Amino acid sequence: MIPTLLGIMLVSFLIVQFVPGGPVERMIAQLQGHSVDATARFGGGGGSADTSVGATAQGTGESSQYRGAQGLDPEFVAELEKMYGFDKPAHERFFQMVVNYLQFDLGQSYYRDVSVIDLVLEKMPVSISLGLWSTLIIYLISIPLGIRKAVKDGQPFDIWTSAAIFIGYAIPSFMFAILLIILFAGGRYFDIFPLRGIVSDDWVDMNTLAQIADYFWHMALPIAAMVISGFAGLTMLTKNSFLDEINKQYVLTARAKGLEQKQVLYGHIFRNAMLIVIAGFPSAFLSIFFTGSLLIEVIFSLDGLGLLGYESVINRDYPVVLGTLYIFSLMGLLTTLLRDVIYVLVDPRIDFNSRTV
Repeated sequence: MIPTLLGIMLVSFLIVQFVPGGPVERMIAQLQGHSVDATARFGGGGGSADTSVGATAQGTGESSQYRGAQGLDPEFVAELEKMYGFDKPAHERFFQMVVNYLQFDLGQSYYRDVSVIDLVLEKMPVSISLGLWSTLIIYLISIPLGIRKAVKDGQPFDIWTSAAIFIGYAIPSFMFAILLIILFAGGRYFDIFPLRGIVSDDWVDMNTLAQIADYFWHMALPIAAMVISGFAGLTMLTKNSFLDEINKQYVLTARAKGLEQKQVLYGHIFRNAMLIVIAGFPSAFLSIFFTGSLLIEVIFSLDGLGLLGYESVINRDYPVVLGTLYIFSLMGLLTTLLRDVIYVLVDPRIDFNSRTV
Protein backbone atom coordinates (compact mmCIF):
# COMPACT_ATOMS: atom_id res chain seq x y z
CA MET A 1 0.00 0.00 0.00
CA ILE A 2 2.77 2.44 0.88
CA PRO A 3 4.69 2.32 -2.45
CA THR A 4 1.39 2.36 -4.35
CA LEU A 5 0.25 5.49 -2.50
CA LEU A 6 3.61 7.17 -3.06
CA GLY A 7 3.47 6.27 -6.74
CA ILE A 8 -0.01 7.77 -7.12
CA MET A 9 1.12 10.97 -5.39
CA LEU A 10 4.26 11.22 -7.52
CA VAL A 11 2.44 10.72 -10.83
CA SER A 12 -0.28 13.18 -9.84
CA PHE A 13 2.27 15.75 -8.74
CA LEU A 14 4.22 15.43 -12.00
CA ILE A 15 1.08 15.79 -14.10
CA VAL A 16 0.13 18.96 -12.23
CA GLN A 17 3.55 20.48 -13.01
CA PHE A 18 2.91 20.26 -16.77
CA VAL A 19 -0.69 21.44 -16.79
CA PRO A 20 -0.89 24.92 -18.39
CA GLY A 21 -2.77 27.76 -16.78
CA GLY A 22 -1.68 27.28 -13.17
CA PRO A 23 -2.64 29.60 -10.29
CA VAL A 24 0.22 32.03 -10.99
CA GLU A 25 -0.77 32.35 -14.65
CA ARG A 26 -4.41 32.81 -13.68
CA MET A 27 -3.52 35.63 -11.30
CA ILE A 28 -1.29 37.24 -13.93
CA ALA A 29 -4.16 37.08 -16.40
CA GLN A 30 -6.38 38.85 -13.89
CA LEU A 31 -3.73 41.52 -13.35
CA GLN A 32 -3.27 42.09 -17.05
CA GLY A 33 -7.02 42.41 -17.30
CA HIS A 34 -6.95 45.09 -14.57
CA SER A 35 -8.97 43.01 -12.08
CA VAL A 36 -9.58 45.26 -9.08
CA ASP A 37 -9.95 42.35 -6.65
CA ALA A 38 -6.71 40.72 -7.76
CA THR A 39 -4.62 43.87 -7.74
CA ALA A 40 -6.02 44.98 -4.42
CA ARG A 41 -4.98 41.63 -2.98
CA PHE A 42 -1.36 41.99 -4.07
CA GLY A 43 -0.94 45.78 -4.21
CA GLY A 44 0.00 45.94 -0.54
CA GLY A 45 -1.11 48.46 2.04
CA GLY A 46 -3.86 50.87 1.17
CA GLY A 47 -2.69 51.73 -2.34
CA SER A 48 -5.32 51.98 -5.02
CA ALA A 49 -5.85 49.27 -7.62
CA ASP A 50 -4.72 51.54 -10.45
CA THR A 51 -1.47 52.33 -8.64
CA SER A 52 -0.81 48.62 -8.09
CA VAL A 53 -1.34 47.73 -11.71
CA GLY A 54 0.86 50.63 -12.81
CA ALA A 55 3.61 49.55 -10.45
CA THR A 56 3.57 45.95 -11.61
CA ALA A 57 3.38 46.93 -15.25
CA GLN A 58 6.67 48.84 -15.18
CA GLY A 59 8.52 45.58 -15.94
CA THR A 60 12.13 45.19 -16.83
CA GLY A 61 11.49 43.52 -20.16
CA GLU A 62 12.97 40.24 -18.94
CA SER A 63 11.40 37.04 -20.28
CA SER A 64 9.18 35.02 -17.97
CA GLN A 65 8.15 31.36 -17.85
CA TYR A 66 4.54 32.44 -17.44
CA ARG A 67 2.43 33.32 -20.42
CA GLY A 68 1.20 36.90 -20.25
CA ALA A 69 3.79 37.99 -17.68
CA GLN A 70 5.59 40.34 -20.06
CA GLY A 71 5.58 43.84 -18.62
CA LEU A 72 5.22 42.70 -15.02
CA ASP A 73 7.94 43.30 -12.45
CA PRO A 74 9.91 40.04 -11.98
CA GLU A 75 10.00 40.68 -8.23
CA PHE A 76 6.22 40.80 -8.20
CA VAL A 77 6.02 37.54 -10.17
CA ALA A 78 8.43 36.01 -7.65
CA GLU A 79 6.11 37.18 -4.88
CA LEU A 80 3.24 35.39 -6.57
CA GLU A 81 5.31 32.23 -6.87
CA LYS A 82 6.20 32.37 -3.18
CA MET A 83 2.59 32.84 -2.17
CA TYR A 84 1.51 29.78 -4.13
CA GLY A 85 4.56 27.74 -3.09
CA PHE A 86 6.23 27.67 -6.51
CA ASP A 87 9.40 29.42 -5.34
CA LYS A 88 11.05 26.08 -4.45
CA PRO A 89 12.29 23.31 -6.77
CA ALA A 90 9.76 20.66 -7.69
CA HIS A 91 11.47 17.86 -5.75
CA GLU A 92 11.52 19.93 -2.55
CA ARG A 93 7.83 20.73 -2.94
CA PHE A 94 7.02 17.06 -3.49
CA PHE A 95 8.88 15.81 -0.42
CA GLN A 96 7.34 18.58 1.69
CA MET A 97 3.92 17.55 0.40
CA VAL A 98 4.57 13.93 1.38
CA VAL A 99 5.64 14.95 4.89
CA ASN A 100 2.56 17.14 5.30
CA TYR A 101 0.20 14.48 3.94
CA LEU A 102 1.54 11.92 6.40
CA GLN A 103 0.32 14.30 9.12
CA PHE A 104 -2.97 14.83 7.23
CA ASP A 105 -2.01 18.43 6.63
CA LEU A 106 -3.42 18.87 3.12
CA GLY A 107 -2.75 22.59 2.97
CA GLN A 108 -5.04 25.53 2.24
CA SER A 109 -7.24 26.05 -0.78
CA TYR A 110 -5.95 28.76 -3.13
CA TYR A 111 -9.38 30.26 -3.71
CA ARG A 112 -11.32 29.40 -0.54
CA ASP A 113 -10.38 30.58 2.92
CA VAL A 114 -10.48 27.07 4.40
CA SER A 115 -8.15 24.11 4.79
CA VAL A 116 -8.45 21.25 2.31
CA ILE A 117 -9.22 18.67 4.99
CA ASP A 118 -12.09 20.81 6.32
CA LEU A 119 -13.35 21.26 2.77
CA VAL A 120 -13.28 17.50 2.15
CA LEU A 121 -15.08 16.76 5.42
CA GLU A 122 -17.70 19.37 4.56
CA LYS A 123 -18.46 17.90 1.13
CA MET A 124 -18.08 14.21 1.99
CA PRO A 125 -21.57 13.58 3.50
CA VAL A 126 -23.26 14.42 0.19
CA SER A 127 -21.08 11.99 -1.78
CA ILE A 128 -21.35 9.28 0.88
CA SER A 129 -25.13 9.65 0.90
CA LEU A 130 -25.31 9.33 -2.88
CA GLY A 131 -22.89 6.40 -3.01
CA LEU A 132 -24.40 4.53 -0.06
CA TRP A 133 -28.01 4.62 -1.27
CA SER A 134 -26.97 3.73 -4.82
CA THR A 135 -24.89 0.77 -3.63
CA LEU A 136 -27.62 -0.56 -1.35
CA ILE A 137 -30.28 -0.34 -4.07
CA ILE A 138 -27.94 -1.94 -6.62
CA TYR A 139 -27.34 -4.88 -4.26
CA LEU A 140 -31.06 -5.22 -3.47
CA ILE A 141 -31.81 -5.43 -7.20
CA SER A 142 -28.79 -7.35 -8.47
CA ILE A 143 -28.69 -10.25 -5.99
CA PRO A 144 -32.32 -11.46 -6.43
CA LEU A 145 -32.12 -10.83 -10.17
CA GLY A 146 -28.83 -12.70 -10.49
CA ILE A 147 -30.20 -15.67 -8.52
CA ARG A 148 -33.32 -15.74 -10.67
CA LYS A 149 -31.24 -15.63 -13.84
CA ALA A 150 -29.10 -18.53 -12.61
CA VAL A 151 -32.18 -20.64 -11.89
CA LYS A 152 -33.70 -19.73 -15.28
CA ASP A 153 -30.41 -19.99 -17.19
CA GLY A 154 -31.03 -20.20 -20.92
CA GLN A 155 -34.78 -19.60 -20.60
CA PRO A 156 -36.66 -16.57 -22.01
CA PHE A 157 -36.48 -14.70 -18.67
CA ASP A 158 -32.68 -14.99 -18.65
CA ILE A 159 -32.38 -13.91 -22.28
CA TRP A 160 -34.52 -10.76 -22.18
CA THR A 161 -33.18 -9.61 -18.80
CA SER A 162 -29.63 -10.05 -20.11
CA ALA A 163 -30.49 -7.85 -23.09
CA ALA A 164 -31.91 -5.17 -20.78
CA ILE A 165 -28.90 -5.40 -18.46
CA PHE A 166 -26.36 -4.99 -21.25
CA ILE A 167 -28.25 -2.02 -22.70
CA GLY A 168 -28.16 -0.36 -19.28
CA TYR A 169 -24.47 -1.22 -18.89
CA ALA A 170 -23.60 0.20 -22.30
CA ILE A 171 -25.17 3.61 -21.65
CA PRO A 172 -23.17 5.85 -19.25
CA SER A 173 -24.88 7.06 -16.09
CA PHE A 174 -24.58 10.71 -17.11
CA MET A 175 -26.58 9.96 -20.27
CA PHE A 176 -29.34 8.46 -18.15
CA ALA A 177 -29.12 11.53 -15.93
CA ILE A 178 -29.71 13.83 -18.88
CA LEU A 179 -32.59 11.65 -20.07
CA LEU A 180 -34.19 11.73 -16.61
CA ILE A 181 -33.86 15.52 -16.50
CA ILE A 182 -35.55 15.82 -19.89
CA LEU A 183 -38.37 13.50 -18.85
CA PHE A 184 -39.00 14.33 -15.19
CA ALA A 185 -37.20 17.53 -14.16
CA GLY A 186 -38.79 20.12 -16.40
CA GLY A 187 -36.52 19.48 -19.36
CA ARG A 188 -39.33 18.91 -21.85
CA TYR A 189 -42.13 16.72 -20.53
CA PHE A 190 -42.80 16.57 -16.78
CA ASP A 191 -41.66 18.84 -13.96
CA ILE A 192 -41.90 16.42 -11.04
CA PHE A 193 -38.45 16.37 -9.43
CA PRO A 194 -36.08 19.21 -8.52
CA LEU A 195 -32.99 19.75 -10.62
CA ARG A 196 -30.54 21.20 -8.10
CA GLY A 197 -29.35 20.54 -4.58
CA ILE A 198 -29.89 17.79 -2.04
CA VAL A 199 -32.64 19.54 -0.03
CA SER A 200 -34.95 22.52 -0.45
CA ASP A 201 -34.08 26.00 0.78
CA ASP A 202 -36.69 25.83 3.57
CA TRP A 203 -35.62 22.36 4.70
CA VAL A 204 -34.68 23.51 8.22
CA ASP A 205 -38.22 24.81 8.78
CA MET A 206 -39.85 21.45 7.94
CA ASN A 207 -40.86 18.75 10.39
CA THR A 208 -38.94 15.46 10.47
CA LEU A 209 -41.18 13.54 8.07
CA ALA A 210 -41.23 16.42 5.61
CA GLN A 211 -37.44 16.68 5.78
CA ILE A 212 -37.04 12.96 4.99
CA ALA A 213 -39.52 13.19 2.11
CA ASP A 214 -37.82 16.31 0.73
CA TYR A 215 -34.40 14.64 0.93
CA PHE A 216 -35.50 11.58 -1.05
CA TRP A 217 -37.42 13.80 -3.47
CA HIS A 218 -34.16 15.55 -4.36
CA MET A 219 -32.10 12.33 -4.41
CA ALA A 220 -34.51 10.29 -6.56
CA LEU A 221 -33.15 11.22 -10.00
CA PRO A 222 -29.39 11.15 -9.14
CA ILE A 223 -29.74 7.76 -7.46
CA ALA A 224 -31.85 6.40 -10.32
CA ALA A 225 -29.24 7.49 -12.85
CA MET A 226 -26.48 5.70 -10.95
CA VAL A 227 -28.50 2.55 -10.26
CA ILE A 228 -29.69 2.02 -13.84
CA SER A 229 -26.16 1.73 -15.19
CA GLY A 230 -24.57 0.24 -12.08
CA PHE A 231 -26.28 -3.10 -11.42
CA ALA A 232 -25.25 -4.95 -14.59
CA GLY A 233 -21.85 -6.17 -13.39
CA LEU A 234 -23.10 -7.30 -9.97
CA THR A 235 -26.08 -9.11 -11.50
CA MET A 236 -23.89 -11.12 -13.85
CA LEU A 237 -21.39 -11.80 -11.05
CA THR A 238 -24.18 -13.18 -8.85
CA LYS A 239 -25.56 -15.29 -11.68
CA ASN A 240 -22.19 -16.80 -12.61
CA SER A 241 -21.34 -17.45 -8.97
CA PHE A 242 -24.59 -19.37 -8.46
CA LEU A 243 -24.16 -21.27 -11.71
CA ASP A 244 -20.71 -22.32 -10.59
CA GLU A 245 -22.08 -23.71 -7.32
CA ILE A 246 -25.22 -25.34 -8.74
CA ASN A 247 -23.26 -28.06 -10.54
CA LYS A 248 -21.03 -29.01 -7.60
CA GLN A 249 -21.24 -32.38 -5.86
CA TYR A 250 -22.71 -31.19 -2.56
CA VAL A 251 -25.67 -29.66 -4.42
CA LEU A 252 -26.34 -32.90 -6.27
CA THR A 253 -26.16 -34.75 -2.94
CA ALA A 254 -28.65 -32.35 -1.34
CA ARG A 255 -31.07 -32.85 -4.23
CA ALA A 256 -30.64 -36.61 -4.02
CA LYS A 257 -31.74 -36.45 -0.39
CA GLY A 258 -35.08 -35.06 -1.56
CA LEU A 259 -34.65 -31.41 -0.52
CA GLU A 260 -36.83 -28.86 -2.27
CA GLN A 261 -35.37 -26.35 -4.74
CA LYS A 262 -35.63 -23.44 -2.29
CA GLN A 263 -33.93 -25.43 0.47
CA VAL A 264 -31.08 -26.34 -1.84
CA LEU A 265 -30.82 -22.84 -3.25
CA TYR A 266 -30.92 -20.82 -0.02
CA GLY A 267 -29.80 -23.44 2.49
CA HIS A 268 -26.73 -24.75 0.65
CA ILE A 269 -25.83 -22.72 -2.44
CA PHE A 270 -26.52 -19.22 -1.16
CA ARG A 271 -23.77 -18.98 1.45
CA ASN A 272 -21.00 -20.25 -0.80
CA ALA A 273 -22.14 -18.36 -3.88
CA MET A 274 -22.46 -15.07 -2.01
CA LEU A 275 -18.92 -15.05 -0.63
CA ILE A 276 -17.43 -13.09 -3.52
CA VAL A 277 -20.45 -10.76 -3.70
CA ILE A 278 -20.40 -9.90 0.02
CA ALA A 279 -16.64 -9.50 0.10
CA GLY A 280 -16.80 -7.11 -2.83
CA PHE A 281 -19.24 -4.71 -1.14
CA PRO A 282 -16.60 -2.23 0.18
CA SER A 283 -14.87 -1.89 -3.19
CA ALA A 284 -18.22 -1.62 -5.00
CA PHE A 285 -19.32 1.19 -2.70
CA LEU A 286 -16.01 2.96 -3.10
CA SER A 287 -16.18 2.68 -6.89
CA ILE A 288 -19.63 4.30 -6.95
CA PHE A 289 -18.65 6.81 -4.28
CA PHE A 290 -15.55 8.11 -6.08
CA THR A 291 -16.07 7.57 -9.79
CA GLY A 292 -19.74 7.07 -10.48
CA SER A 293 -20.94 10.15 -8.62
CA LEU A 294 -18.57 12.72 -10.15
CA LEU A 295 -20.55 13.61 -13.27
CA ILE A 296 -23.86 13.01 -11.47
CA GLU A 297 -22.95 15.63 -8.86
CA VAL A 298 -21.97 18.07 -11.58
CA ILE A 299 -25.16 17.49 -13.60
CA PHE A 300 -27.50 17.76 -10.61
CA SER A 301 -25.46 20.46 -8.82
CA LEU A 302 -24.97 18.34 -5.71
CA ASP A 303 -22.38 19.98 -3.47
CA GLY A 304 -20.23 16.90 -2.89
CA LEU A 305 -16.69 15.73 -3.56
CA GLY A 306 -17.34 15.18 -7.26
CA LEU A 307 -18.43 18.76 -7.84
CA LEU A 308 -15.61 19.99 -5.60
CA GLY A 309 -13.03 18.07 -7.63
CA TYR A 310 -14.45 19.35 -10.91
CA GLU A 311 -14.41 22.98 -9.77
CA SER A 312 -10.90 22.58 -8.32
CA VAL A 313 -9.52 21.28 -11.62
CA ILE A 314 -11.19 24.11 -13.54
CA ASN A 315 -9.81 26.71 -11.11
CA ARG A 316 -6.37 25.03 -10.88
CA ASP A 317 -6.78 24.77 -7.11
CA TYR A 318 -3.88 22.34 -6.79
CA PRO A 319 -4.01 21.79 -2.99
CA VAL A 320 -7.63 20.68 -3.29
CA VAL A 321 -6.95 18.54 -6.38
CA LEU A 322 -3.96 16.74 -4.85
CA GLY A 323 -5.46 16.60 -1.36
CA THR A 324 -8.72 15.01 -2.46
CA LEU A 325 -6.83 12.60 -4.72
CA TYR A 326 -4.70 11.58 -1.73
CA ILE A 327 -7.80 10.93 0.37
CA PHE A 328 -9.44 8.96 -2.45
CA SER A 329 -6.31 6.85 -3.01
CA LEU A 330 -5.82 6.16 0.69
CA MET A 331 -9.45 5.10 1.15
CA GLY A 332 -9.25 2.96 -1.99
CA LEU A 333 -6.20 1.09 -0.69
CA LEU A 334 -7.73 0.65 2.76
CA THR A 335 -10.91 -0.67 1.16
CA THR A 336 -8.89 -3.19 -0.84
CA LEU A 337 -7.30 -4.36 2.40
CA LEU A 338 -10.73 -4.55 4.05
CA ARG A 339 -12.01 -6.63 1.12
CA ASP A 340 -9.19 -9.16 1.60
CA VAL A 341 -9.91 -9.35 5.34
CA ILE A 342 -13.62 -9.95 4.64
CA TYR A 343 -12.70 -12.72 2.21
CA VAL A 344 -10.87 -14.53 5.03
CA LEU A 345 -13.68 -13.94 7.54
CA VAL A 346 -16.49 -15.22 5.32
CA ASP A 347 -14.46 -18.13 3.92
CA PRO A 348 -11.86 -19.61 6.32
CA ARG A 349 -10.56 -21.79 3.47
CA ILE A 350 -8.81 -18.74 1.98
CA ASP A 351 -5.22 -18.40 3.18
CA PHE A 352 -3.12 -15.53 1.85
CA ASN A 353 -0.01 -16.99 3.48
CA SER A 354 -0.07 -20.21 1.45
CA ARG A 355 1.93 -20.32 -1.77
CA THR A 356 1.79 -22.73 -4.65
CA VAL A 357 5.17 -23.73 -6.06
